[in-house]
Amino acid sequence: MLIIENLTHVYGNGVKALNEVNLTIPRGMYGLLGPNGAGKSTLMRTIATLQAPTSGHIRFGDIDVLKTPELLRRTLGYLPQDFGVYPRVSAYDMLDHMAVLKGIANAKDRKETVEHLLNQVNLWNVRKKAIAGFSGGMRQRFGIAQALIGDPRLIIVDEPTAGLDPEERNRFLNLLAEIGENVVVILSTHIVEDVSDLCPAMAIICDGRIVSEGAPADLVAKLKGRIWKKIIDKSELEAAKARYKVISTRLLAGRTVIHIESDDNPGAGFTPVEGGLEDVYFSTLSTTRRAA
Repeated sequence: MLIIENLTHVYGNGVKALNEVNLTIPRGMYGLLGPNGAGKSTLMRTIATLQAPTSGHIRFGDIDVLKTPELLRRTLGYLPQDFGVYPRVSAYDMLDHMAVLKGIANAKDRKETVEHLLNQVNLWNVRKKAIAGFSGGMRQRFGIAQALIGDPRLIIVDEPTAGLDPEERNRFLNLLAEIGENVVVILSTHIVEDVSDLCPAMAIICDGRIVSEGAPADLVAKLKGRIWKKIIDKSELEAAKARYKVISTRLLAGRTVIHIESDDNPGAGFTPVEGGLEDVYFSTLSTTRRAA
């Protein structure tokens, strides 16, 4: 179990990227959902011991992460939003090199590890191909393979499906779900579907603060009967925002579909919506920003 207490990080320019973050993350898939700039990557980098926070505490099992970061690194797998590799090196040779860096010195053990991981992420058939020739999804699967070296008990993946086509995204998410059965996996993303498809527990972060957390199904249930939609002309949007709590808008055939949150039937042509996690997300962000 990962326990984060009162974690705050203020950058040198005065920007408070994390503001008293408190989370308890159990074994399994855990979703951290938030818009770009919300503090997700700062939180992931801090947990991964790549930067020290201004204040706060992090524990993983018996490990005090901030006092003994080297102990966490022995059991950590990390796939950052952007990761660099030697592009002309083959997938096999790159994983072998990374296994050496992770402390697998015995050649036989290293061979078994590398071959197992390449098969697990379905890259065995391209093991001799240079990583420069990989598609985005193949690169992400390679990234997971390197994160799994050494059988880590904590795995952090930061925006892993951004830019992937639907087929690669599904393949990647299935791989994460399989991995997340026995270890702690933190999935940091701004893509709502990634969390709704995978995670039995989640939190929403906005402006460096945790503004909601729980099981996705429970958060969706709290909005039952409170989400309404209507199709309007674009010219009517500002008036609708002034009158209702508009939580999301999208274009449809040249017109605008709005979702609003209301405890009572607003009338005026609105129809009820069976709310989903996307509505939870937009409602939470709307409430947080209105209160700011």
